[in-house]
Amino acid sequence: MAAQVAPGERGATRIADRVVAKIAAQAAREAVDAVPPDGPPPRATVSVRHEAARIRVSLELDYPCDIGGQCGAVRRHVAERVKALAGMDVPEVAVQVERLHSAQVRAAAQGRIR
Repeated sequence: MAAQVAPGERGATRIADRVVAKIAAQAAREAVDAVPPDGPPPRATVSVRHEAARIRVSLELDYPCDIGGQCGAVRRHVAERVKALAGMDVPEVAVQVERLHSAQVRAAAQGRIR
């Protein structure tokens, strides 16, 4: 029978930055009320140091909407999901809104095409 190895000597688990980025991007998708149908899904980049992840999320939103409220919801949800799934502290989530999609312009454009 093999001897038990002490917990401190078993090794360590390292979660790759790209995995944390995928978790963050999915969490951002979950947090946004309305993702524009013609826009790309949210993207995330991550920098992990000493079990803490600094995250930057880029996304597009439908307009009109509460931009500040949406960004706050994204920040909170991304931090919660990364903490829960990867076990990392998240001291910073920067949200960058790259584009606003107007539902009125989209409806007008669809009305002209027949």
